[in-house]
Amino acid sequence: MTGQPSASLQVKPGRACRSAVSGLLAFVAAALAAAPLPAQVHEGVASCGGATCHGRQAATGAAVRQNELSTWQDPASPAGAHSRAFRVLLAPESARMARRLALGAAEEAPMCLSCHSDYVPAARRGARFRLEDGVGCEACHGGSGARPGGAPGWLASHAAVGNSHAANVAAGLFPATDLIARANMCLDCHFGSIRPGQFVTHRIMAAGHPRLTFELDLFTALQAHHDEDADYRARKPAHGALKAWAVGQALASARQLRLFAQRGTDGALPEFSFFDCRTCHRTFTDQRGLKPLSRAGQWRPLPAGFPAFADENLILLDAAARVLAAAEAGEVRQRSAAFHRAFAESRPAAEAAALALAESAERVARRVAGARLEPGAALRIVAAITEPQHLQRVSEYQGGAQTLMAVETLVSAAVSSGLVSEARARGLRPALDEAHALLKDANRWDEEAFARAMIRLGAAARTML
Repeated sequence: MTGQPSASLQVKPGRACRSAVSGLLAFVAAALAAAPLPAQVHEGVASCGGATCHGRQAATGAAVRQNELSTWQDPASPAGAHSRAFRVLLAPESARMARRLALGAAEEAPMCLSCHSDYVPAARRGARFRLEDGVGCEACHGGSGARPGGAPGWLASHAAVGNSHAANVAAGLFPATDLIARANMCLDCHFGSIRPGQFVTHRIMAAGHPRLTFELDLFTALQAHHDEDADYRARKPAHGALKAWAVGQALASARQLRLFAQRGTDGALPEFSFFDCRTCHRTFTDQRGLKPLSRAGQWRPLPAGFPAFADENLILLDAAARVLAAAEAGEVRQRSAAFHRAFAESRPAAEAAALALAESAERVARRVAGARLEPGAALRIVAAITEPQHLQRVSEYQGGAQTLMAVETLVSAAVSSGLVSEARARGLRPALDEAHALLKDANRWDEEAFARAMIRLGAAARTML
């Protein structure tokens, strides 16, 4: 996992992006793609909280901070959002959502607990396990207790002298240092799942649940409970922010496409959560000359009248692939166009095209995860996503927010790598603030003004190349 690049750079997410991320972290929505975790016993957060383990009040450990529990429990910062996930279900808004969905009490509903707690079967809960702990340690690191057949889990041995990370993984610790495994795990909690109760449908959003989005490097930084220092790198593989961002965009795209193929209908209707909200939710008027919110083009060849797929991750994947995975970039673009065209053909055609595009996105993720990336690639991607031709695709508010978060993440990656000084990065703040101001209100989204602001931001970033 990365350290905390954004925190030290002062090139931080602005108010619109921070509020979106906070809402998403508060309404953690869980589980798909990676193989299921081993059916190990989950011993509970208290099993990690001893003063000689992760429960110290200050970061005084020699190898790890050993105050990870207090970081996870932070009552105010994003780093404590997982610990607050269950308490969100006790809020009045959650009670209203549950009533609208006829779920009963939100804090007792499997549909909610699957996303807001470490919701394992009762037979896998140890003596100190509590659902009220929210998204606890083992929700991300895997059950630490006994394994199937009675073999001891990783809790008993993970801090032993001479033990290795590989040995801990073999004992059931989740391999979070593997970027692809980590991304799929995080997507399970922030994008959706085919498993029961773990997919945020349009009906759930209509009841009040926030729309979901994902950025692996940003979410990793917000949840970082450790330092990626020399000691860490001696024990575990380390990855930079650029690689985490690109792998996250690729796998978020693949996840969305696979879910579309598996969960793309709701009764007789399409599952509308896969589409750009504003292609349907717009002001009704008979005014002539009104510009359509969803437009056809080379990237999105949709017939008139068709709602647009929510393709903000795909748009960024295209830019990332052009810079980091040239061999796959052409295929991504061709299959993206084929996917959009398939909406006018048939549901089976759209599903087949979605799965083909998902395979391409996954190939990009594997290529990037295994590559040695040059620091300058981060700024080249910034240049790519701020080109006028690229910005023509960003026709929806959510795409604008995702684009701006990407710029901030990539500039932070350039600073972390030493390519750009913090002072020069802070020089982008006025341009970033201008773009953030255009994202304060989704109902006042101005696509053309946002494009102009991003072009100016890109021009400033290009001087750093």
